Amino acid sequence: MESGSVLKELLYDLEVQLLTPEIRQSKIELEKLLADDFIEFTSSGKKKNKQDCLDGLATPLMYVLNFEIKLLSSDSVLTMYDLKDETRMKESLRSSVWKQIDGRWQMVFHQGTIKSSE
Repeated sequence: MESGSVLKELLYDLEVQLLTPEIRQSKIELEKLLADDFIEFTSSGKKKNKQDCLDGLATPLMYVLNFEIKLLSSDSVLTMYDLKDETRMKESLRSSVWKQIDGRWQMVFHQGTIKSSE
């Protein structure tokens, strides 16, 4: 496994890629980045799978802030960050589980929770 700082940078880059309109609208790129058994709990309270994402994702202007990682095992990592959605003027807390599958990192789980104003 990569060193902590290299792994953090790699996973940050992968998370940011998943926020770009080009990737969000590319079935080929989403196929590479999302594991076959991918599940997401959206900030609006919906459950999505990989096919739902391949069918098309919204493309708001979004930014990652306060990015952190936590090693879960030798091949699994939890990412945690704040997401600022400039299009919808919302902020949310985000977490993802990434797993190294066949030599590449793929997202197996993602959750978004609307950030409280308290």
